[in-house]
Amino acid sequence: MLFFIFKVVAAGLIVAFSSWLAGQNPKLAGFIIALPLVSLIAILFSYYEHNDTEKTVMFTKSIFIAVPASYLFFVPFFFAKSFNMNFFIIYITGLILLIGGYFIHRYIINLI
Repeated sequence: MLFFIFKVVAAGLIVAFSSWLAGQNPKLAGFIIALPLVSLIAILFSYYEHNDTEKTVMFTKSIFIAVPASYLFFVPFFFAKSFNMNFFIIYITGLILLIGGYFIHRYIINLI
């Protein structure tokens, strides 16, 4: 249970720091969030917890496929100014595209 609490605190600190930094230096915050910090930590914790290389490799492959699919969320933000969209329309459109990305991910991961 203590290890679980440690993982929650570590992940929470990364998110909290990044959202704070976005107000101070959004370009740097974007770069930090783009780093696969959460993936690196999750892969390490997963292996430590389960001690199963095969599951960890499959987990890592799933992340590898999911990253490009998750980029679909950001597409509406690039067109926001052109279409004069407000934040919530952009955000909801991104979430809808992300759901589509999930199904693409699911299809590809089943082929592996």
